[in-house]
Amino acid sequence: MNTETGHQLPRIGSKAPNFKAETTKGTISLNDYQGKWFVLFSHPADFTPVCTTEFVAFQEVYPELREEGVELLGLSVDSVASHLAWIRSIEKTFNIEIEFPLVADSDKKVAISYGMIMPEESQTETSRAVFIIDDNQIVRAIIYYPLTTGRNMKEIVRLVKALKTTDNHGTPTPANWESGDKVLVSPPKTHEEMKKRASQNDIECLNWYLCEKSID
Repeated sequence: MNTETGHQLPRIGSKAPNFKAETTKGTISLNDYQGKWFVLFSHPADFTPVCTTEFVAFQEVYPELREEGVELLGLSVDSVASHLAWIRSIEKTFNIEIEFPLVADSDKKVAISYGMIMPEESQTETSRAVFIIDDNQIVRAIIYYPLTTGRNMKEIVRLVKALKTTDNHGTPTPANWESGDKVLVSPPKTHEEMKKRASQNDIECLNWYLCEKSID
């Protein structure tokens, strides 16, 4: 429960909280992502070292995310003017164009509704939160990092691909799964299913409950 609003914070499987906000690409709302997957992430502040390295890294994986049909949306409580000046500084310093929009959440409405502010860590800055939201606007994954630790972009991309693979093939993915790896097969629910599995040639089983298969 968010004590500032009295509203339930988003959880995995819940509907993404609605929002409408000014960004570096103009006004954007949740409805603009209807029918699309997107990654919403927050950072503590513009013109800070860790956040700067993260923005370069997010832009580096953005083309790969877009190939998966996934958009990227950043957020902090800084103003649009601050965002634009910071992005210009990043682009000049690293010779890279920041192509995704950045929300200016100065009134903290979006941050509060998504639970991006950790009062025990900072009363004013947004944490390093990541929300993966699917094309039905359902929250599929949530990751939080402390202010001091930059995020692993490869893991965010891996997680997106794993979620979409599960949706497309109806299969869970194992630890450290990467695109092209075998996926897991859900365990049988009856004795008959367990016996049938032993004769299936398209799956490999280490035990009756632990089986994997290749997917195209």
